[in-house]
Amino acid sequence: MPVILHVDMDAFYASVLLRDRPELQEVPVVVGGGHRGVVLAANYPAREYGVRSAMTGARARRLCPHAVVLQPDHDLFASVSASVMDLFRGVTPLVEAVSPDEAFLDVSGAARRLGGAEEIGHRLRAAVHDEQRITCSVGIARTVSVAKLASKRAKPDGLLLVPPEEVTGFLHPLDVGELYGVGEKTRERLHRLGLRTVGDVAHTPLPLLRQALGQHLGTHLHHLAWGTDREEVAPGGAGVFGYGARSGSGEPDRSMGAQETFARDTDDRDDVLREVLRLTARVCGRLRTAGVAGRTVALTVRFSDFTTITRSRTLAEPTDVTRDVYAAAAGLYDGLGLQRARVRLVGVRVEGLLPRERVQRQGVLGERDRGWSDADRAVDRAARRFGSAAVRPAALLARSDQTRGS
Repeated sequence: MPVILHVDMDAFYASVLLRDRPELQEVPVVVGGGHRGVVLAANYPAREYGVRSAMTGARARRLCPHAVVLQPDHDLFASVSASVMDLFRGVTPLVEAVSPDEAFLDVSGAARRLGGAEEIGHRLRAAVHDEQRITCSVGIARTVSVAKLASKRAKPDGLLLVPPEEVTGFLHPLDVGELYGVGEKTRERLHRLGLRTVGDVAHTPLPLLRQALGQHLGTHLHHLAWGTDREEVAPGGAGVFGYGARSGSGEPDRSMGAQETFARDTDDRDDVLREVLRLTARVCGRLRTAGVAGRTVALTVRFSDFTTITRSRTLAEPTDVTRDVYAAAAGLYDGLGLQRARVRLVGVRVEGLLPRERVQRQGVLGERDRGWSDADRAVDRAARRFGSAAVRPAALLARSDQTRGS
């Protein structure tokens, strides 16, 4: 029988930033949510006021005006996430990273070496706390959806095992909105049909569910309601239930990107391109940390009226070199031919990622760009030792703070 763990960091982004801020541990803290951005994360004291991730910063301030607002450190988050995922892979190679702060692990083959599933879960929780000084919650079940729900019930800093014989007793009293992947609109739709609990869905004949909700959604909810959904973990960065997921074993995420909302809308090309350069340096640093390179560069621009456009360019060879990605992104921006259009947000993304060892040496990772590649890696080493602001492109040194984290 498969044994699946869902390990979820507790208030990950806030917890990482608060590791060295004991004075903020018991007060409401919001990460991100500048006056024109959205909340990236909130710690548990802030959540008691109703603050949630993806909420606008303005709404978060209305709900909790005395919250402390911290700006995100994406390089730090990426480093901690990579270390945690490495810890998971030390237990089992079957690790499916759902997001930077959560993953599914199939530990069926680790029991003889490390003990039962609960013992493995407690080991992981202790290791994460010892190595990263943050906590995580663990759910254990036979399928991914039940493990996910179990970890949610175990929060914060807990562990919950749902044996196969207790699955229906665990699931059926829950509101249908508790099922992972059921959003507010689907929940309302189910409630209108008189299906309020998971048990209601489970005991509705499958043909009726399909007729009311469609073939795909009806079948999917039927399996979720009985805890008979996916039992396999797809190593890599796959989707939660396999929809839109890659079947690849250990393939990296297909893209990495970053975006920023300006504190004030701007039509100054130099301001925009300086932000593009800063974002490019951040993204390429993540690529190098993950050991991947990408061939397609995408630029996103959002204007003051919230119109958003995306343009992309495919390079001759995959790269993780900041100079090359910036040149492509800047060219895409200039190619828009903007005439004093005011820009609200800009984003840079590198797509079509491959492991660096699979990139041909004669390409941009070869001799022609070896100097720039080596320079980037020297910057990475300095950042790891002295902080992400230790070494920056010269164009950013005199730049005033024009943006807030989004």
